[in-house]
Amino acid sequence: MKIKGQIIKNISDNFEVSIDEKVITCKCRGKFRNNKQTLLVGDFVLIDENSKTIEELLPRKNELIRPRVSNITQGLIITSFKNPDFSTNLLDKFITLLEINHIKPVICLTKKDLITNDFNKFTGIIDYYKKIGYAVVENTEVNKIKKLLENNVTVFMGQTGAGKSTLLNKLFEDLNLKTGEISLALGRGRHTTRHIEIFLKDNMKVLDTPGFSALDFLSFSRDDIKNSFREFSQYSCKYSDCMHLKEEDCLVKEAVERKEILLSRYLNYKSFIEEFDCKGRLR
Repeated sequence: MKIKGQIIKNISDNFEVSIDEKVITCKCRGKFRNNKQTLLVGDFVLIDENSKTIEELLPRKNELIRPRVSNITQGLIITSFKNPDFSTNLLDKFITLLEINHIKPVICLTKKDLITNDFNKFTGIIDYYKKIGYAVVENTEVNKIKKLLENNVTVFMGQTGAGKSTLLNKLFEDLNLKTGEISLALGRGRHTTRHIEIFLKDNMKVLDTPGFSALDFLSFSRDDIKNSFREFSQYSCKYSDCMHLKEEDCLVKEAVERKEILLSRYLNYKSFIEEFDCKGRLR
């Protein structure tokens, strides 16, 4: 008899599958390798409980390429003010990645204590993300974050050293995840997460992932990138296919000039399109 479960951890050929209140370590059938089909953490599967074998992969709601996970409902973007420095470009890349995959982005700010005297320069940026509908929390708001995690499969993502594992340890003290120091020479943290794993905590499912600072848009389209900037949809440009770049009578560009749209958001959008076009030509 086949039973349904979710892959919560994969090391080598061993897959830990969560079924109700228990976890079973399984192997996958050879057909997956023969069909060049990769099983991901987050996948829902059917297993044979007697042989402890994964028999079937169920349809995915979504799939992220980096980190390689599936069936995610929410992304907690860990964004530090300093060490590593705050980057709207990287923040918008993560948001774009999540929006395209229909995953709810939540911005979590860390290391506020390191910029106490300069916080005012960030307030306008933070208020803008709130205005366009994104939840923004600070890593000190433990109860508020836990509330956001309830009944979600949440991937913790962000630049290396921003504080993902530290926050998870603060939220769930029994995890005891290894945290790394910041490299002074590079200005970023050393990788401490070696594999992807879903942690099951009450009615919460959370993932810590290896940190990284580069995202590739080649798996998307120009329209995917444009549509991921949710505030652009408020403006009906003269041309229905307007990309808000060089077109005349572009209401988005006019909104940027009126400071209705945050300048860094628009500049990041332009850079993402340019990056997509450049890499596409080099393929």
